[in-house]
Amino acid sequence: MRLGIIGLPLSGKTTVFNVLTRGDQPVVTSGGRFEVHTAVVDVPDRRLEQVAALSNPEKTIYAKVTYADIAGLGISSGGEISGQLLNQLSQMDGFLHVVRCFDDPGVPHLSGGVEPERDIVAMDSEMLLNDLIAVERKIERLEDERRKGGGRSKSEIEREIDLFNKMQTALSAEQPLRDIEFSADEKRILSGFGLLTAKPILILFNLGDGQQVPELEYPHSGSAINSLQGKLEMEIAQLPPEEAGVFLQEFGIEESGMERIIHLSYDLMGLISFFTIGEDEVRAWTIPLGETAHEAAGRIHSDIYKGFIRAEVIPWDDLVTLGGLSEARATGKLRLEGKDYVLQDGEVMQVRFNI
Repeated sequence: MRLGIIGLPLSGKTTVFNVLTRGDQPVVTSGGRFEVHTAVVDVPDRRLEQVAALSNPEKTIYAKVTYADIAGLGISSGGEISGQLLNQLSQMDGFLHVVRCFDDPGVPHLSGGVEPERDIVAMDSEMLLNDLIAVERKIERLEDERRKGGGRSKSEIEREIDLFNKMQTALSAEQPLRDIEFSADEKRILSGFGLLTAKPILILFNLGDGQQVPELEYPHSGSAINSLQGKLEMEIAQLPPEEAGVFLQEFGIEESGMERIIHLSYDLMGLISFFTIGEDEVRAWTIPLGETAHEAAGRIHSDIYKGFIRAEVIPWDDLVTLGGLSEARATGKLRLEGKDYVLQDGEVMQVRFNI
């Protein structure tokens, strides 16, 4: 999972990046320049830790998420996003839009004052405009292809023209593409197109210490709203784990901002985790919600996918309660499932296979 952290200048993007990655990137404005800072981090998962405690493996391997702190978006004067910036944005699976809510006289807002709703609209408008330009260019190329003829059937070209006309209508009405229901075939056509408003987005209000969350709605599919006190959470994230725990307790924070936002990102992206147990390692794997045991086996190894016979499956908490795989088998709690079984979040899977 690759998530791009975006926002207007001086919104606190790098602060949030440091929160999520336990990083220490300097929190300074890029002055509108295109910059990208990237980090791959472990996804915190206390379930995995409890499963690993059953066998004390040599390695406990967490799922990974890549965060990219992307500066340069949201400063357009109505023009098209630059190719270099667009290339980075198109590679992301989703976005965290950091919206400034804190008021700091030492860091004046470029628009003259803090106004979260205005800033959300400004960012959305730039992404909508970029998608509209891209879609209209694609329609022109498709209509040119239809006139000239060539290798593809006319019906195939017509289907694509209808699809892109549907998107043009939505974008012209300032409707992000994540609001549109696409068929499996349409998703296949669009898979390499990198349209920005089709990607899931988490609106993240960056609050000052003790500040209340703004009462704003964002009525779009594939989106969510949350908040964090960026400066405070960055200080916590940079503490040693034991000190951070004490700090969280003192402030009455049940879950760190890092953990909460990562888990929200998983939900927004429609992702879940399953676990595998071996003698040398216990590991978390990330899969889309609704993936089958057979498909998940292919993420472990192609040979396991090819030789799949059955999957042994048990919820992680049942396994922890019973004390391990041997006990689960002995009590009949380790279920045998076939290729079409849909894995659930937090299940432990062992695959029987033969090559």
